[in-house]
Amino acid sequence: MTYNLRPEIKIKHVAQTWKSYEQIVEELNQQFDAGKKTVTLECYPGVDLFELEKQLLNKLTDVRLVKADDYAYDAETLTNKIAPNLTEDRVFGIMSHATLDDFYPAYEVQQLQKDLAEEKRKIVVYGTGAAIIQPQPDILCYADLTRWEIQKRYRAGMPNWKAMNEQEDNLKKVKRGYFFEWRIADRLKQKLTDQIDYLIDTNVPEQVKMVDGASYRIALDQIVEQPFRLVPYFDASVWGGQWMKQEFNLDPDKENYGWAFDGVPEENSLCLDFAGTKIEIPALNVVHQRPIALLGKKVQARFGNEFPIRFDYLDTVGGGNLSLQVHPRVDYIQDKFGMTYTQNESYYILQAGEKSTIYLGVKEGTEKAELFDELRKAEKGDYRFPDEKYINCFPVKKHDHYSIPAGTIHCGGPDTVVLEISQTPYIFTFKLWDWERLGLDGVPRPVHLDHGEENVNTDYDTAWVQENLINPFETLSEDSESRVEKTGLHELEFIETHRHWFKKEVTVEVHQSVNMLNLVEGEEITVESLDGSFEPYVIHYGETFIVPEAVKEYKLVNQGDSKQEIAVIQAFVRNLS
Repeated sequence: MTYNLRPEIKIKHVAQTWKSYEQIVEELNQQFDAGKKTVTLECYPGVDLFELEKQLLNKLTDVRLVKADDYAYDAETLTNKIAPNLTEDRVFGIMSHATLDDFYPAYEVQQLQKDLAEEKRKIVVYGTGAAIIQPQPDILCYADLTRWEIQKRYRAGMPNWKAMNEQEDNLKKVKRGYFFEWRIADRLKQKLTDQIDYLIDTNVPEQVKMVDGASYRIALDQIVEQPFRLVPYFDASVWGGQWMKQEFNLDPDKENYGWAFDGVPEENSLCLDFAGTKIEIPALNVVHQRPIALLGKKVQARFGNEFPIRFDYLDTVGGGNLSLQVHPRVDYIQDKFGMTYTQNESYYILQAGEKSTIYLGVKEGTEKAELFDELRKAEKGDYRFPDEKYINCFPVKKHDHYSIPAGTIHCGGPDTVVLEISQTPYIFTFKLWDWERLGLDGVPRPVHLDHGEENVNTDYDTAWVQENLINPFETLSEDSESRVEKTGLHELEFIETHRHWFKKEVTVEVHQSVNMLNLVEGEEITVESLDGSFEPYVIHYGETFIVPEAVKEYKLVNQGDSKQEIAVIQAFVRNLS
């Protein structure tokens, strides 16, 4: 029972790959020798341009190098232009609908293009926006980078694109990435993917790898025809967490791992194995480039090219409570932040101890004004918020499932492992009370009482919560071999979850939606095709995996003790028709 920390997708197609800067330099020089003259190297924001210059670009023979970033607006001008998107808040901005070319002065770009048209030497335009300056090159390369690697680089001091903010609060760097630069970069990447000649993986410093563009696109086709896992990542938290460290064989020297993303395509990556050459890409590339096969026609028609489900872990074993929090109503998140749908959630209890609890909803008779008066007193310090007076606290046990529609005050308690099964937006948490703690950076974590007061629904009180949100289990089918239960989510949430209990095997349908699943009880299963269209795919306890809608139907087969009942939780977008 070993959790796979680095799942890979073996690509069947025989691809051309290059495993070092030296090999990439040789390939590009050969292309120049064959008569190619112009190369565009578009770079996702965060790619190390200094490293590219040193190890690649400066080693090309007889070329003119043009750094695209130098022709964008300067840092001050650009930051002023996006100030309405950034806001003054540490965490929340407003979603940008701009495109990258909005930040390149048209006249300067046109003058540069005229100059390049007269250039006799070979030309390489590189950087973020290279494809704006040289949109029709002989060779188009794309240097990609995953979001988790970007965030680690922010922590290490990397500034945002076109910003001199190396020392800025990391939360603000992530905010600028989330609401602005990742959006404009993704829009350009979507336009370029069908044209790129080479994809370059720049996630590991000094260890770049490259694959030809045609093979990369064939790999995208394969991915959406089979089950697959995302590459998970784990991080420390203020509330602690020791269970994942032990069960998933994480670094024992780290103080804690309080949370993990293993089912969030917007953040996680995919590791593609091209006959031994491992190319890591953002999982979002598949969502954007193969949306209908992945999501299904109905889901794509409803959400566009967005993956609407996320699974992540919250580990409080050996630690304390999560923050007391609430998520925004859909109209609020649309009006205030430019999002299309909201952060409805649920907590599936994977492990629980004697002290395991959940705070969920307000107590009967709670007045919002009084509640927030108390929270504001606590925010000022030297006052403990009397949670026991206002907030329900329920004991939890393994395999409980709690729906948390937007507007519900909630908080996970200690000694619990939560598998969060939720709608994809993941940063829109309005903290109300953080139990008098500092963040890992030594600064109090942001509390958003004004946002919270607008969104807390005091109708979600004790009786309503008990009737609607706690273990609303319904048996859908049962025979001697298996049992299927509907475990949620609440009718205000668009995700539906089914739990499959079985000893040997069970056949599962996708319900006209992409599926996200997790083996929540048992050692090991295989996900198998009914017609042999993909190889059996091995899943271990606690691993989240995705089955594209294009698969339609599949089998889950117990590879452990067939005398022991095992369980898989399945999430999909509820069909409204």
